[in-house]
Parts: sequence; C-alpha cells; structure tokens
Amino acid sequence: MAAMAPGGSGSGGGGVNPFLSDSDEDDDEVAATEERRAGLRLGSGGGLDPGSADSLSPQDPVALGSSARSGLSGEAAAAAVALGGGGETPGRLSIDAIAAQLLRDQYLLTALELHTELLESGRELPRLRDYFSNPGNFERQSGTPPGMGAPGIPGAAGVGGAGGREPSTTSGGGQLNRAGSISTLDSLDFARYSDDGNRETDERVAVLEFELRKAKETIQALRANLTKAAEHEVPLQERKNYKSSPEIQEPIKPLEKRALNFLVNEFLLKNNYKLTSITFSDENDDQDFELWDDVGLNIPKPPDLLQLYRDFGNHQVTGKDLVDVASGVEEDELEALTPILGNLPPTLEASQTVQNSLLIQKLEDKISLLNSEKWSLMEQIGRLESEMNFLKNEHFAISAICDSVQPSLDQSSHKDSEDSEQNPVTNSSDKGQNKDIHLSKSDEVDSTIPKENFPNSFPRREREGMPSSSPSSKNTVHFDKPNRKLSPAFHQALLSFCRMSADSRLGSEVSRIADSEKSVMLMLGRCLPHIVPNVLLAKREELIPLILCTACLHPEPKERDQLLHILFNLIKRPDDEQRQMILTGCVAFARHVGPTRVEAELLPQCWEQINHKYPERRLLVAESCGALAPYLPKEIRSSLVLSMLQQMLMEDKADLVREAVIKSLGIIMGYIDDPDKYQQGFELLLSALGDPSERVVSATHQVFLPAYAAWTTELGNLQSHLIPTLLNKIEKLLREGEHGLDEHKLHMYLSALQSLIPSLFALVLQNAPFSSKAKLHGEVPQIEVTRFPRPMSPLQDVSTIIGSREQLAVLLQLYDHQLEHEGTTGWESLLWVVNQLLPQLIEIVGRINVTSTACVHEFSRFFWRLCRTFGKIFTNTKVKPQFQEILRLSEENIDSSAGNGVLTKATVPIYATGVLTCYIQEEDRKLLVGFLEDVMTLLSLSHAPLDSLKASFVELGANPAYHELLLTVLWYGVVHTSALVRCTAARMFELLVKGVNETLVAQRVVPALITLSSDPEISVRIATIPAFGTIMETVIQRELLERVKMQLASFLEDPQYQDQYSLHTEIIKTFGRVGPNAEPRFRDEFVIPHLHKLALVNNLQIVDSKRLDIATHLFEAYSALSCCFISEDLMVNHFLPGLRCLRIDMEHLSPEHEVILTSMIKECEQKVENKTVQEPQGSMSIAASLVSEDTKTKFLNKMGQLTTSGAMLANVFQRKK
Repeated sequence: MAAMAPGGSGSGGGGVNPFLSDSDEDDDEVAATEERRAGLRLGSGGGLDPGSADSLSPQDPVALGSSARSGLSGEAAAAAVALGGGGETPGRLSIDAIAAQLLRDQYLLTALELHTELLESGRELPRLRDYFSNPGNFERQSGTPPGMGAPGIPGAAGVGGAGGREPSTTSGGGQLNRAGSISTLDSLDFARYSDDGNRETDERVAVLEFELRKAKETIQALRANLTKAAEHEVPLQERKNYKSSPEIQEPIKPLEKRALNFLVNEFLLKNNYKLTSITFSDENDDQDFELWDDVGLNIPKPPDLLQLYRDFGNHQVTGKDLVDVASGVEEDELEALTPILGNLPPTLEASQTVQNSLLIQKLEDKISLLNSEKWSLMEQIGRLESEMNFLKNEHFAISAICDSVQPSLDQSSHKDSEDSEQNPVTNSSDKGQNKDIHLSKSDEVDSTIPKENFPNSFPRREREGMPSSSPSSKNTVHFDKPNRKLSPAFHQALLSFCRMSADSRLGSEVSRIADSEKSVMLMLGRCLPHIVPNVLLAKREELIPLILCTACLHPEPKERDQLLHILFNLIKRPDDEQRQMILTGCVAFARHVGPTRVEAELLPQCWEQINHKYPERRLLVAESCGALAPYLPKEIRSSLVLSMLQQMLMEDKADLVREAVIKSLGIIMGYIDDPDKYQQGFELLLSALGDPSERVVSATHQVFLPAYAAWTTELGNLQSHLIPTLLNKIEKLLREGEHGLDEHKLHMYLSALQSLIPSLFALVLQNAPFSSKAKLHGEVPQIEVTRFPRPMSPLQDVSTIIGSREQLAVLLQLYDHQLEHEGTTGWESLLWVVNQLLPQLIEIVGRINVTSTACVHEFSRFFWRLCRTFGKIFTNTKVKPQFQEILRLSEENIDSSAGNGVLTKATVPIYATGVLTCYIQEEDRKLLVGFLEDVMTLLSLSHAPLDSLKASFVELGANPAYHELLLTVLWYGVVHTSALVRCTAARMFELLVKGVNETLVAQRVVPALITLSSDPEISVRIATIPAFGTIMETVIQRELLERVKMQLASFLEDPQYQDQYSLHTEIIKTFGRVGPNAEPRFRDEFVIPHLHKLALVNNLQIVDSKRLDIATHLFEAYSALSCCFISEDLMVNHFLPGLRCLRIDMEHLSPEHEVILTSMIKECEQKVENKTVQEPQGSMSIAASLVSEDTKTKFLNKMGQLTTSGAMLANVFQRKK
C-alpha cells in the first residue's frame, strides 16, 4: 500500500523504504535521498512510529482507499512530517523535486493533478509537461507482470488487494497499466499506423489538451465516487449485526449498485433484450454502461451474470484452498480456523458472535491480500515458464538447475508466508529474486486451486497473458543430460555467452512459442500492429487474411478494434481491386462473427472514415455499407446505415463515391422492412435522379430504382403512390412551364417512369386471375428473344423480378390467352393501367410542345417500351383504340377545329413513333403508312401547321429502317390530286434528305422533286427549292449536283419567273442557308453570282415592301457568306458589287442595316488591298488569313447585336476612339 508506506516502512516494520527509486540516479540525488530518509526517521517520532505497522491496518478499507488516493504522495507527506517534527526548519523542497518524486513513485494521478493546478496558475513545470505529453509513458509492456510493483514500491501490489480490487501497478520500466482514469490517452495511438505521415504539432497539442480535460473530469468523478462511498459506509456495529443475523439484508452500497447495474445491462444486451436495456440505461442516466471503469477506480470486472450463476456452487472455500506458492499458514492454525469458516450455529452468544465476525472480517481481508500476491506470482511463473521452455529447446542443462532451485523455492515460500502474517505488503523489491523458480511450481499451483475456479481467479488481461496449457497437458520434451559435475551456476555463467535477446518486445515474442490457438491469436494481435507499417503499400493486401482471422478470433475487444482499424487504414488510397479484397474480407468477417459484432466492431470503422480526405477511403465506406447490409441487425439497416448513406449522398462531392452510395442504397432497399422509411426512400430517390452526375443517375436507374420499386410493390404503393406521384410532378412541370419548360426535370421524371415499366408489368402478372394456375409442368414454352426491350440492368429484367424465365414463360402464355379470350374483368392491376395510367399519359402528351424534339423523343421511347413490355395484344386492344379515339382521323374532321387542333399536337408524332413502330410486321407498317398519309392530307387541306408531321418525320428519319416507308408516304403526296398535299410533300423532302443515303436520294428523292418542280401550280414548284438546296448541301455526287444546279438555274433564268417575288425570296433564303456548307465550286460559280444579279434586280423593284423583304433576305445571305473564303476575283467582280447594290436599297429602306453594310464593304475592300500588297502573285498569306479570321469574329459579334434597338445599330461597327 503505497500510501501507508511512510507509516510502516521502518527498520522494525519489516517493510521497504518507499523512497528508493528504480531509475539510475546520480550521486547527488542518492545522497539527498539518504538525507531525507535520515530526517524522516529522526523527525517522525511522535507522529508516525516506524514500528506501528498497525496504525493503518487493512481492517479499515475506507482509510485504505482514502490514503491510497490522497492529494499528496507518501514521500511528500513524510517530508512534511519531517519538516514539522524536527527541531530545526530545513530548506523548503522545490516543486520540481516533489514532481520528480511523484513520478518516480508512480503517483501519476497526484502528479497529473499537480500539473493541472500549475497550468491553471500559469507556472507550467517542464518535467510534468514532458512526461504527460509522451504517450510512451502510458503503454503497458509485457516485461513485468501486473501485481509486481516498481522496484522499491512494494505497496503498489497491495493497494487494490485490500479492497478486493484489481492491482493497479506500475511495470518495471516505470510505466502504468491503463486504467479508466487515463483511458482516453489511448486516442493518441489512433493515427500511429496510418500512412498519412507524422502528426503535426498542432494536432498533437489539441489531442493533449483534450486528454488533459478528460483527466480533470475523471479526477472529479473519482473524488465524487470516493465521497459517496465514505458517506454511505455502514458503521462497524451495523455490519456486525448483519453478519450475525443473515436474515437481515445489508443495504446496498453505491459501488455495489453501479457494478450490479453494469452486469445486468450487459446481460440484457447479450440476450437481445435491447428495449429493456435502453429503458434500464435511461433510468440510470448517471452511469456510463459502455465503460466498466465508470463503476469505480481500479475495480476488476467480475464475470458476467451467467458465469456467476454457474459458479455459485463453488464458493464454499475450505481452509486448504488458501495455500499457494507465495504464502501459507500452519496446519494447526488451519484446523482452528475451519469451524469458523463453516456455518455458525445461531444459538451462540452475542459476544462470541461479535468476536467471530471480527475474525471473519480480518480473514477476508487477508484472503484478498493473499490473492493479490497469488496473481502477481502466477504471472511471474508463467513468464518464467516460457523462459524455461526456451532454455529447454536450446539443450540447456535444465535438470541440475531445477534440482538446485527446488529447496530455495520451498524456503522462500515459507518465508513469504511468515512475512505475510506480519505485514500484508509483500516484499518484491528484489527484481531477480524469483527468476530461478522451477517450472514444476505451476503444477503445485494447479493442485492447490480447483480447476473450475482457476480461470476466474485472475483478471481477464492477466489470464490471457498466461500460457493456455500446463506442461502436464502436452508432450514433455526430454534432452540428454551431460555426464558432468559442473555446478549450475557455472552452467548458467557459461551459457550467458550465447547472444540472445529476450528483454525487447520482439525478443520476448520470439522466445515464447504459442502452444494453442488462443496463444497464436494473442501473439498475432501483439505483432501485427508492428508488422503492417513495414510492409510495402503495394503488397499490404496480402495481410488482409491474417488481420481478419486475428480480428475474428482475438478475445480482447480493444485488440479487435485496433486490428479492424488497421484493416480500414491498411492502404492509403486503395484501388478497385484492393477495395474488393477488403470488402470480401469484411463480408467473411461478418458471416463468422454475427450481426452484433458487425454492428459493434465494423460499423464504427466505417463511421470514422465517412469524411476522410481521400475519396478512395470514402468509396470503401460507401461500398462497405452495401456489402454488410445482409449481416446487420434489421433496425440498424434502416436507421444508422441509411443515415450514413443519406449523409454521403447529400454531402460528398466525388461522383464515384455518390455512385457507390446509390448502389449501396439499392442493396439496403432490398433488405429494409420498416414501412416508416418508405417516404425517406422516396426522397432519396428524387435526390439521386436529380444528381448532376450522369454516373449517379445511371446507377440510380440500374440499382436503386428497381430495388425501391420491388419494396414499393410489396407495400402495395406502386400503383397507389409511386407512379401517380411521378405523373403528378410531370403535370405540374407542364403547368408551370408554359413559357419555358424545364426539360431536364421532365426527362428525370419520365425516365424514372420508364424504368418502372418492368416492375409494373410484373405486378400485373403476379396479381392476375390466372396467377394461381401458373404451375411449371411439362414442356415450358420459349420466350422470344425480342419479346421484351433490352433491360438497363438485370434488376429491370422481368424474368428476374418474377423469379425465373420458365415461370415468366408460363405466365406470359396465360396472360396472352386471358387478354385474347377472357378479358380483363376482375383484373384490378391491369384495369388501373388501362383506365387510369393510359388516359393520364395521353392527356400529358397532348400538352407538351410539339417543336421540342427532346420531349417528343422521350415520350416516344416511353410508349415504345410500355407497348413492347405489355405485348402486342395489349397494344392493339388497349393502347391504339385510346389514341384513335382522340385523333379521329377522317376527312369529316377537316373543318372541325377540335379535330384539327389535336392533329397539330405532340400526340401525332408520339402515336406514330412510340406506338405504331412497336411491331414491324407488314400489317403494322401499312397501318403506320396510312396514318402518316392521313395526317399529311388532313393538315394540308385544313391549312394547319405542319409541326406535328415534321416531328414525326424527324423522329422516324433518325432510323434508316424507316426511310423507305417515309419515301412511300411522300410519293403518295407527290401524286396526290390536291396541290396543297403536293406542296406539303415537297416541303417534307427537305427534312428527309439529310439522313437518307445518296442512292435513295438519286433513285427516289431527286426524281420526285423534279416531278414536283414541273408542277402546274407555282406554289408546289417553289416548295421544292429548300429540298434542292439541302441536296446541294449534303450530296457530293457530281451528277446529282449538276441536275440540281440545272433545276435551280431554270428557276432563276427562265423569263416566266422574273416577276415571281415569292420564288426569289425562297431562293435567297435557301442560298443563305446552304451557301456556307455547300461545295465551294457551287458556291463560287452559282450562288454568289446569282445573289449579285438578284441584288441588281431588287434595285429596280418599285414596291417598297417587296424590295425591303428581298433586301433583308439578301442581307442575311451575304452575312452568312461573308464568313466563307472568297477569292479576290470573286470578291471584286460579284461579292463587293452585290453588297454595294444592297447598300443602295438599305439607304432608303433601313438605315441601321446600311451602317452595317458600309462597315462590311470597308472590311472587304481592306481585305482585297491586303491581298494585293502582301501577295502580288495572288496566294493568300498567313497574315491575310489572320485578318480574315479576325474580321469573321468581329462580324459575328456585331451580328449578334442586331436584336438591339435601331438607335444602337449605328454604333455597332464604329471604331473605338
């Protein structure tokens, strides 16, 4: 007992002076220590008699506990007595000397409190600061067993023993076993094995400040515990009454209550009474059930309740059970004590009862002390046993040594027993006193302690540090004994010349061979943290199996936590293959240990790295959440894991991480079964669909959405909530987007609906009237390869959703038969599709903008997938009739505004391209051709806009398979009797030419256009000009170009067209559109010269409106052509003259255009001058090319400003002053 040492450490008390230090001091310090010792002996006469060892006896545990944790160390107190009791007043001790002595004697809590008070007063002591800032001072070494105090401090082993507590002692190297009061210093080791490099000073300071703050809180809590214990201590007389009358229950002490609370809560958790455990924790909110050290300082944790119950019958301890290798009593004394240990008769007199109670109390205290000594010696025996095994393997002459050591062991055992009767503090100051104990003493220990009680007689950590099997349980190895007469001492000295190191950590591990699975796990747990940092990063995945096996089987939770921390920090930035390896290991670990340990040990590692700076680490966390989902408790899946993934989806900036989060969310949705989380899942789905990254959106459609749809189907919410909600959001977008539709959001919702089609069809099949008849028997019909659209992922495959392809084939056969012969009566899920989904979709289609190519394409693909998934019979009997009812294609509706109105909407292209193209048999193609011919005819005859027909041609023209079909439709228009229809057909050729190959253009398009160009109606001939221009723009065959050129020349040069204002306008617009992209020869020889002629003719136009109209179109054509390369001759002879003619028109009709034309003319003239000066031979120099590019850029910028007011146009081309 460190605190009682000053009172019991004299020459007469049989103790050891506590002022001896285990460190090597210089001569001055040793001399000073001797002086202080002399002063203490001389000056303490009245207060502390050296011989009064009983002045602080073990019978008063309160005093023991109070003195053991007093504010001042034993030496400081002794020094105070010496200073106060002497006749003279010596010099005052310095604070540094007090601090040094506190550290030497390992009064670390007192030293920490002194350090705190000095810090608060601004007088920091370097010695204390350096000591507490070094984490190495608080790491336990395996060299000195627990219970063996530091040399010179025998009382350390007895402090805990007095109260039945676990020894809290220092090891031989001046280091402290970790206890609850300083357990937070463990956090200093968290980054030790990280690859991020050394910690920065500021991080270290922050950690130390945190630890200091925690230490203060711990000190305050311990003081409060001690105060409560002292206040609630039962008086001696009451304790006697309780012991004499067993029927009277002694009131529970606060410490006992906290310990029992902890054990009860642990029992509830282990047996899955989690709600009860939560309630129990709430009712005891002043106690931390996660940490045993919160119960009290240095109190050993007892076995769990189940072990206590099973071991209840073994607590009838007999006298002989008290004997061990370190202490014992005489046989006659044992015989005298045996009746006292039995059940006392209740008829004894009161005085005899009191005496017996006192004796029992004294014996119980002595048993506690002897047990503490036993723990210390047993661990020392274990260490010596390992050393002896090593010596055996090296052919040492062990038998002679053992024979010589045996008598001394018996003698020392007897002496220790006598000393323990006089003074309960065992003298262990001689470090090497018991190093030669014979190996067979462990057999004696085994014989004196019952086998079933042996494992529970030691603290957990000490138990696991001991060898797991005794020599008697394994094959003993025999070595040849030398036939020599050398003394054992000579042998020992001789063998000392073998250079072996068992003092270091590695030497200790090497010299101790594991002889059981448990020992191997313990060894791996100790060695792996030192191995990992020294393995190359590229090869560290080779350690994964070793780390995982050790983490699975290691008995210590702290070691397992450290190993899993190493696993997740094994590689700084793990690549795909390394992450897959770690995930595979985590899944194997989870399968082995079960859900409770996965939650307690693996999930915290994920949580720690959720905000790691490296995306690869966060990626590992996201993937781990999905991989571990099947092995977690179900309430954790829907709470903690879901929250972690939600946080990463919302906050992580890396696309790859969010993609992995989405996939893990999909897996979670496949295992979640809490309906309350449905709405949270829907919000996560909308967030994922709206993610800016294409990778994340793709993963949502492939994994998350199908998994969520499957859960929604189970809950019955697919048709009642999920699909209707998405449709309502689309309708809201269309209502709000009359002036500007958010096409991105429309695509987001519509693509989600499209991905839900397989789940909807599977629901229809599973809820069909025939679902109970779908049995697999006989030959299963085959499903056509093209029956369903290609799924985006296996989760969208209908056969995967149903269960198997064979089961789906049977259901499809019954489905088609039901639709064709029996109808849909009573088929609620299909009736919902027919009566609610389709009408709402067709209404939405009628409201979208027909000129939005993207929207038309999206809805077209949606209806195509819907019809292909639900089948041909469903499409023909349920979908087509609803569209035909709305469109009502008949010539009777030509003058009907309602009929004309619906034909101009997007319903036409979506029905044509989304429904009628689902199946490509001959009758289907005929139906599509007939529909397009009817639409073209009705729109032409009613003078309606052709946007819906154009949208159909653009969408169908993107697929070469429909080019022949479209040309068939147009030929119908070419030969139609109505000029309006022929005119429409001529305009449709312009849309079709760009995607059709040149063979079809030559064989089908050009002949049709030439036929139309000779049409009696001038409007039909004019309508062919844009198509001819498109051919000039896209075709490269010389013969075709010449034919088109001849036809256009006939339009321009034939006298009958001289006054055709509309024809000239159409040609100028076509030249401006196709001129920049047409073949250069066609542009130079045909387009620019004819534009010059048209500009000259326009100068002679009398009607100002027509003149301005043509001048405006000429201005646009010249603006487009000015960006092309124009030769000098062409520039001088045609381009500049044409611009000058155009300027003449604009001077009178549009002055703002005249300013721009003047600037264009100047730039063109300057370009010609530059060419003449720099290149007399006519070739274009680099400088001229740069000028041309600069002119092009400036002109385009100025043209972009033409939308401004006329007043500003005059300043567009002015030079900057």
